[in-house]
Amino acid sequence: MTSMNHNQRRGRVVIGVDTHKHIHVAVALDDFGGVLGKEKFTADTAGYGQLIDWSMTHGHLLTFAIEGTGSYGAGLTAAVRRRDIGVVEVMRTDRRDRRLRGKSDFLDAENAARAVLAGHADAVPKTADGLVEMIRTIKVAKDVAVKARTSAMISLKAVLVNAPATLREQLQPLSKMALIHRCAGLRPGSMTTVEAATKHTLRSIARRWEQLNDEITAHEKMLAELTTTLAPQLCAAFGVGADTAAEMLIVAGDNPERVRSEPAWARLCGVAPIPASSGMTTRHRLNRGGHRQANAALYRTVIVRMQHHEPTKSYVARRTAEGKTKAEIIRCLKRLLAREIWSLMRPLRINPQTVESAA
Repeated sequence: MTSMNHNQRRGRVVIGVDTHKHIHVAVALDDFGGVLGKEKFTADTAGYGQLIDWSMTHGHLLTFAIEGTGSYGAGLTAAVRRRDIGVVEVMRTDRRDRRLRGKSDFLDAENAARAVLAGHADAVPKTADGLVEMIRTIKVAKDVAVKARTSAMISLKAVLVNAPATLREQLQPLSKMALIHRCAGLRPGSMTTVEAATKHTLRSIARRWEQLNDEITAHEKMLAELTTTLAPQLCAAFGVGADTAAEMLIVAGDNPERVRSEPAWARLCGVAPIPASSGMTTRHRLNRGGHRQANAALYRTVIVRMQHHEPTKSYVARRTAEGKTKAEIIRCLKRLLAREIWSLMRPLRINPQTVESAA
């Protein structure tokens, strides 16, 4: 009897992993929640192989429960997938559990494994190995450049406020682009006066703005080409530009079939209303979860449609007549748009190889 139980305990094994920058902490649990072993490994290629080999000493029917599959756990997730082993993405342990049980890397890894055993975690992580990952990385570069360009313009105007009167009066009336071009062409001359130093500063900031603007334009061109190649039907939708299409594709990932249903997609985008009823009151509240960048992209598209899309304008008029507020109408439109985008992305879910072949 003891031998049979031992063999059963060495059957299916769940490996919980708490990921960090330099090390990964792993705990192996059997089907009954018993701890089979725990160990630390380096967060590099050699460490990934050692972790997987160590895991297989506890059984061959493995499932990895990994925290941070999109950050510190990305390398391990890819290594596990290459060995044809199942991976489940696990969210951080809730605060209540941490208060009751304490906090340590081994406890976090054990909690990750227990979340899979209990059925609380079943999310399939993104593969991050195809065209969508290329789009994501380029969009990161673009977003960083946009923030830097905005910061440069703010700095330029701040310098202009305190500039000598003659220089300020020449430049302040100009439009944004005229101001940039004029400042970029300033000639400070000999660095002997405040005006010369101010001209030097304005020229430096303006040229930085122009450089960033060129970089952003190049990123936008690449994003447009990649998104159109992968999802032309999505890019062709009214009000959905390359930026919004990129954001939607990033949310879905290179394996969009991991999102099992349209309501799950809406929840992932943060547009699924949450019940907030009590007693005789029946209501729903705004969902503040989900992917916030995707939610913002939906909002921008809805605003464009409310201004220029005739069917949307008719919908707004009808709902306004029913007594809905503008905020409520926008929430409804975001939900409808998420459903439309889910339908437009159907070819990618039916044929996931399209993502890889496009790359």
